[in-house]
Amino acid sequence: MTGRAGGSARALVAALLAPALVALLVAPARGRGGRGHGDWDAAAPLPPLPPREDAARVARFVTHVCDWGALATVSAEPAVRGRAFADVLSLSDGPPGAGRGAPYFYLSPLQLSAGNLRENPHATLTMSLAQTNFCRKQGFDPQSPLCAHIILSGTVTKVNQTEMGFAKHSLFVRHPEMKTWPSSHNWFFAKLNITNIWVLDYFGGPKIVTPEEYYNVTFQ
Repeated sequence: MTGRAGGSARALVAALLAPALVALLVAPARGRGGRGHGDWDAAAPLPPLPPREDAARVARFVTHVCDWGALATVSAEPAVRGRAFADVLSLSDGPPGAGRGAPYFYLSPLQLSAGNLRENPHATLTMSLAQTNFCRKQGFDPQSPLCAHIILSGTVTKVNQTEMGFAKHSLFVRHPEMKTWPSSHNWFFAKLNITNIWVLDYFGGPKIVTPEEYYNVTFQ
């Protein structure tokens, strides 16, 4: 009798807790940047993808709605010196709806990628709409060209004093956890100075966009 009562009590508690656990699992992540953290609201639709024939506008769109990307650098680590080295970095090109196109980063000298960039500032960044709800809703695999992604190549440099305020606001509004990262890590703001752009948003190979075309887009 006692065993049955105990089992019933546990079942009741589990039933009461289940909705709360489900809510926690499906709620936007807090303190990690991304949805619900200054970026596009997870419950709201993503702004429509620009016409695919306007590759420069597609490139600016992908840069603006993405919270993170994979940055490839040339490794300075002795075990893999000179080889390609990729890492995931949080980024922002501006506050939601007010992006300028240049991807900003918050880096520490303790990061492997930062060490690589000290020796060789050349880097390539890729961002994909696979990190948004766009590809999932359309049923596009992340590798499919229809799941629009872009590749930006250039050099990563520290942000100067003139640009510091905008870089800080752009990153902290979309990744507020950054404000609490330990100052002992000597964080600094950096950006990718873009020299080459490739857009993959349809079949037939990449579309090449010049930096001039990219930055001349009037984007809201």
